Amino acid sequence: MRIGLIQRVLAGYRVPFFDLLAERFDGQLSIFAGSPRPEEMIDTSVRPAIAKIYPADNLHLMHGKSYLCFQRKITAWLREWDPEALIVEANLRYPLTWQALRWMQQRGRPLVGWGLGTGASINWYKRSFLQKFDTLITYSQTGAESYRAAGIPEQRIFIAKNAVTRRPLESQLPARSNHFSDKPIVMFAGRLQERKRVDLLLEACAALDPAIQPLLWIVGDGPDRERLIQYAQTCYPAAVFWGALYGETLAEKFRSADLFVLPGTGGLALQQAMSYGLPVIAAEADGTQQDLIRPGNGIMVSPGNRQDLIDAMSLLLSDPVRLREMGKASFEIVRNEINLEAMADVFVQALDAARFAKKTGKRARE
Repeated sequence: MRIGLIQRVLAGYRVPFFDLLAERFDGQLSIFAGSPRPEEMIDTSVRPAIAKIYPADNLHLMHGKSYLCFQRKITAWLREWDPEALIVEANLRYPLTWQALRWMQQRGRPLVGWGLGTGASINWYKRSFLQKFDTLITYSQTGAESYRAAGIPEQRIFIAKNAVTRRPLESQLPARSNHFSDKPIVMFAGRLQERKRVDLLLEACAALDPAIQPLLWIVGDGPDRERLIQYAQTCYPAAVFWGALYGETLAEKFRSADLFVLPGTGGLALQQAMSYGLPVIAAEADGTQQDLIRPGNGIMVSPGNRQDLIDAMSLLLSDPVRLREMGKASFEIVRNEINLEAMADVFVQALDAARFAKKTGKRARE
């Protein structure tokens, strides 16, 4: 079966998932995606080995809450690929998605929406948009609850817990001592932008008891990098900015770290860090953190609350034995529950349910 998938941008971290999904459909997956705005600094250099790519002509208009992206050439791609099922981002900021929905509906073909949820508000227009999909995929219970509140029946909602790494083997759990040989290493990885609140992490490290103050490794690039480097020089000089790292170089940093912290919103690196046996601290954000972080493997803190972050880091860094046990719990969560294979399984289930709906005229899971 030919699967079509529409993305605004094909970010490098998503490529392994799309290749895995393409495997499930004998390579018959075509991704329609365009270029980001230059200031976004999204890495799009990684190309799929199995999935096919069709370049969209992205026209970005306005910014912030008014932002829109018109993905031109969408109809040309649909005609050329002729997908038997379509997965799209369920996002009203991409107006030409409506063309794709109509094109598929005219041919009686299944539609799958993929998104975080409805957002803070729901109106008739958004509700009408969501009703176009035979099934909806979201990352978390929070997203699922928002779809239910918008009137989407339970049987049409699927939860694919967000992941960027495959299921690790037991032998891949790094061996770590129950004591720190020198200073503990705290790691952050992600795009350096203001909403990630890396400045808050620098401040929290500076406020810790000197006996447990860590080396702080900051991995990533982005528009906020230069400001953060300058701020670190006065706030916390023990911070090291590694820039964007990939492959084995990035893996080596994860294996060497003792604790992973995401002080701001979002961040798929959380699941990646857990796959290397790291305990995690993260701010509550879009709901996906609640699936990953549990009392046994990490701590969730209030967004923007520096004292919460200081307290959480103090608690974990003062007890290396507990830290190691929490890291093993993180590893088990990724190995057994939240990984690319499990995520792909849910996408296949949602596609099967959407196909069943079109075949029978009933939007129900069987």
